[in-house]
Amino acid sequence: MPSSSHDQHAFRARLEWGEAGVRLLAGQVDVVVIVDVLSFSTSVSVAVERGAAVIPHPVRDDSAAERARSLGATLANPQRGGPGPTLSPASLSVLGQGELLVLPSPNGSTCSSVAAEAGAIVVAGCLRNATAVGRFAARRAGPIAVIAAGERWPGGGLRPAVEDLIGAGAILAAFDAGGLSPEARAAVAAFRAVAGDLRPTLDACASGQELRDAGFGHDVAIAAELDATALVPVLLDGAFQAR
Repeated sequence: MPSSSHDQHAFRARLEWGEAGVRLLAGQVDVVVIVDVLSFSTSVSVAVERGAAVIPHPVRDDSAAERARSLGATLANPQRGGPGPTLSPASLSVLGQGELLVLPSPNGSTCSSVAAEAGAIVVAGCLRNATAVGRFAARRAGPIAVIAAGERWPGGGLRPAVEDLIGAGAILAAFDAGGLSPEARAAVAAFRAVAGDLRPTLDACASGQELRDAGFGHDVAIAAELDATALVPVLLDGAFQAR
């Protein structure tokens, strides 16, 4: 893909938003880090800590159930408060070693699937694994893209989500500042501005407030655990696995 004024091609470490950002950058970089703090990437980090592997599925429809059946995998319950594993990080304590989980998500899973189609190394990043993921990406010789997945407005458009900007900045903080695009530097600045205040910030942001109002404040607390794990979830053979 030819470079454009939007692809930050002069810089090694780049930041973009959502599915459109993945489509713009994934074919130009070696590593794509998908950041969906509330809650896809956080759920992936918790699942791989349990010894499970996570298959991202971009839509919540019958195709997810069919994929799970064909692979002998567990399908995440589409209702966050439902029984069994769901998109709620707190629900994933039921996962066992070696279990395979199909996890549909309109943002993080979609971005992961699109990045994989482009042939990049795909990593799930969040606050819980920020330093480990940042160092993993920084060790690669080529360019990397960190994608803040964001949320969706009711009409389907991208809603930039501050928790993903902060999570992206925590990951990009592992890079030499000279290699960061202005967009990436802004994310690092956003993270550093609230690094000592992560839990209250996530509680108070729009996405966090939405989860707390629905009774899922525990998921926000899990998402705010900076560097809780050194495991790096890498998409291999269609599933995120710990590395």
